[in-house]
Amino acid sequence: MKKKYMFFDIDGTLTDNATKEIVPSAQKTLDSLQEAGHFVAIATGRAHYKARGFMEAVGLHNMVCCGGNALVINDELVINTPLDRQKAIAVYKEARNLGYGALVMLDDSIDVYDVDDRFLRQCGERKEPTNYIFNADFDIDQVKDIYKLYISIPKEEEHRLTKKDTLGNLRFVEAYLMFQHDRKKQGILDMMERLGGSVEDVVVFGDDYNDLVMFDDAWFSIAMGNACDALKKKADYVTERNVDDGIYKACLKFGWIA
Repeated sequence: MKKKYMFFDIDGTLTDNATKEIVPSAQKTLDSLQEAGHFVAIATGRAHYKARGFMEAVGLHNMVCCGGNALVINDELVINTPLDRQKAIAVYKEARNLGYGALVMLDDSIDVYDVDDRFLRQCGERKEPTNYIFNADFDIDQVKDIYKLYISIPKEEEHRLTKKDTLGNLRFVEAYLMFQHDRKKQGILDMMERLGGSVEDVVVFGDDYNDLVMFDDAWFSIAMGNACDALKKKADYVTERNVDDGIYKACLKFGWIA
């Protein structure tokens, strides 16, 4: 059996959206793929600190995270690149000047910073565990690195933020816009270069719009049955829903597991 390099999205692909837990058959498939000698990794937009626990819990040791700009190989974080500093500062300043609140992630942790709590007053707390640090002396021009930005701008007002598209951005909730790397494809390419593997042997699994960037003609892309229509159209193969053993059935169909 030829070795494959398998990359899995987390939410809605490996995990059941209803329970937030990994689908049992998906866990068994991850185990079987590794036992068969394949390279198995997570591919997620989540920050390293946020994704590492899941990676370890499901018995994996490799990961493309932070939207493609961080790599974990054999449990070691080998690279974690922040956002373009000047572009991030420009987005932050424009948002603040327009009257929107902001949260700035300066490192690989749950800590976020700003001069005041305008973000919380405008859209409330984030659903994710977050440590809010507000200090009137916070100076964006003095920070060394910026890994993520959260801006409390409603979707219908995004046009006001003229610098929005200078950085990768995603909206998972209505209340705010998140600026982070959207380079899963490049992260996979970087991983393959470090591993010395062929991109033709890459297989990716995903379910949502943020996975579109890693569905590429250079390799084999599988959309879950519960995936968005745009991803299904771009996929090489559409399997069953994740909760209906879609990952297991696809890997069995293509002979990657017995």
